[in-house]
Formats: sequence, C-alpha cells, structure tokens
Amino acid sequence: MKKFALLLNLLLFATIFVANAQEDKSKRPSPPAIAKETINSGAAISINYGQPSVKGRTIGKDVEPMPGKVWRAGANEATVFETDKDVMIEGKSLPAGKYAFMTIDNGSNWTLIFNKTSNQWGAYDYKEADDALRVTVKPAKAKSFGEKLTYTVDKSG
Repeated sequence: MKKFALLLNLLLFATIFVANAQEDKSKRPSPPAIAKETINSGAAISINYGQPSVKGRTIGKDVEPMPGKVWRAGANEATVFETDKDVMIEGKSLPAGKYAFMTIDNGSNWTLIFNKTSNQWGAYDYKEADDALRVTVKPAKAKSFGEKLTYTVDKSG
C-alpha cells in the first residue's frame, strides 16, 4: 500500500509539473505571429515570430534592434523562416528548410541572416558558423508607423 501511495504521489507531482510547464504563448507581452504565403515560384514560405510592440520606446536605443548587433528579428524565441523549396534571396540561393532569421543594423545597410539553428532563444546562442546565407540590403522607411512588428510575404517573391 505504501508503494502504491508513493507511486500515486509521484504521478500526481509529475502531472502538476508538466501542466504548469505548458505556457500559453498568446498571453506574452510579445505574442506569437505568423506570416504565410505560397509565392509565384510555388514555394510555401512561413515566418513565425514573436511580435514586439514599440510601447513609446525608441527603436535602436531603448529596444532592439541595436546598431551593429545580431537581432532575432522579433521577440522571445528566434524568428523562424521556413521554405519548402529552394528560393532566391537577393540573387543568392537558400535551400529548402527551416532557419532562424536574424538581422544586423549596419546603418546605411542591413545584413539578413538565415541560420541553420532554427530552435534557439533569441540570438544568445547564435553562431555565425551555422549561417546558411547572409545578404546585405538597403533599408527603406515604412509608409506609416506600426506599433507592432509585422511581417508579410509578398506573393511575387
């Protein structure tokens, strides 16, 4: 009987522990968001990210992205870019797969990074050696202010 009671207590503890470990990510200050589209080439693209808000702060001073630093391009876990077919990005090939999408603000240009380690928290464990692709782009000013980071996938690719 003692063994049964001990086993029952262990099972109850394990159940409570696992139940508490399940986090409702939608209640985070930066909730999860997803952008999906099948582009004209036939590749299905998805971007899964935590959607941070400005909340009166100054981007690049009070909140990421900080100039010259690798940024997870979202909040919480690393932003994940996934494609089911090879795609061209700025004239360079990115093989089908799942990637952590990160950026570096270099002032007059930005570096876009597609890193093979898609399952990471932020950019804390980022390793340049795991990059599948890096491209440099010129930033453009948004047409209007957006309180929340929002990604879209252009069907034209």
